[in-house]
Amino acid sequence: MTKPIHTPRALVAGAAGLVGSALCRYLLDHGVEVIAVDNFSTGSVKNLEPLYNHPHFSHYRHDICQPLENITAPLHFIYHLASPASPDDFDGLALEILDVNSKGTENLLKLAKQHKAKLLFSSTSEVYGDPLVHPQKETYWGNVNPSGPRSCYDESKRFGEALITHYARLHQVDYVIARIFNTYGPRMRINDGRVVPAFIKAAIEDEPMLLHGGGQQTRSFCHVDDLVRGLAHLMHSEKTNGDTFNIGNPQEFTVEVLATSLWEIVGKPVKLKAIPSPREDDPVRRRPDISKIKDLLGWEPEIHLRDGLWETVKDFQERLS
Repeated sequence: MTKPIHTPRALVAGAAGLVGSALCRYLLDHGVEVIAVDNFSTGSVKNLEPLYNHPHFSHYRHDICQPLENITAPLHFIYHLASPASPDDFDGLALEILDVNSKGTENLLKLAKQHKAKLLFSSTSEVYGDPLVHPQKETYWGNVNPSGPRSCYDESKRFGEALITHYARLHQVDYVIARIFNTYGPRMRINDGRVVPAFIKAAIEDEPMLLHGGGQQTRSFCHVDDLVRGLAHLMHSEKTNGDTFNIGNPQEFTVEVLATSLWEIVGKPVKLKAIPSPREDDPVRRRPDISKIKDLLGWEPEIHLRDGLWETVKDFQERLS
C-alpha cells in the first residue's frame, strides 16, 4: 500500500466488526494512524482490545447517526463500515440499519467535507438483490424487492450510494464505493446467523447443518484479510475517486459444497438437514465480476477457501471452548 501523504490518519466507523477490526490492524501495520469509532451494537470490544496499547490507535464509543463533534485531529481517510449486515439483524435492527446507511452516511460525508478527506463507503452485493445477470458487474442495476425482509439493508445501501454520489457532486468530496461480497474469517460473531459461522458452530457442536432450499444456492467467499487489503488499495489510489467497485472472491461454490467442506475440515461425519423452502428473497446465485478492480489496481484474492476456513474453524474452536 502506497502512502500518498505524510503521517496519514484514518477514521474507521464500524471498527469493532469483523472487517473493521481487521482493517484497523492492516492500516496500523502500514503506518496509518487509526481513530476507531463504533457503538458496539453488533461489533465486539474484544476485536479491538489487542490494539489498545498501539501508539497510533485511539477509539470512541459513538453512534455515527449522531454528529461526530469530538473528532478534531485532521483526517485524510474515512472508512464507512458501520452497519449491521446479518440477515438475523434485519428484523430487530431494521430501523437502525436504515438510519446508519442514511443519517450516518450523511454525517460522515459532512466530516469528509470538513477535513477534505476521502470517504470509502462499504456497500454490498445485496444491492444486486436476486440477480438476473451472472456474474454481477458494477453496471448491473439489480433485482431488489424494495419492501421485502432484506430491504432494510439492500435499499439503505442503495440509498447510501445515491446520497454519496449526489453529495459529492454538490460539495466536491472525494469518495469510492466498494460493493462487498460474502466475507468470512476469524473473529466473526459466533451467533451471526450468516452461513459460514452458522455452519462452523453446527460442526463444532456436532449438530446438522441446515440447508435452506436444499443448499444449491451459490456464494463466493472472500477471506477478510484479502478484503481489507483491497479496501485499503481502493482508498489510497487516486484512480478510484468517484467510482464504484465490486470486491470479493470470484470463485463460486454451492452452499452444500461449503457444508461438506467444513465437515471434512473438522474431521467429523457429514450431517446435513435440507429445509425445502428457501429464505424469502434469498439470492439463488451470487458471484462478483472483479475485472474492474483487478485491471485498475492488480487486486485479487490470494487466500484459498479451504485454508481460510481452517483458520476460521480454529478461531471458533478456541472461543467456544
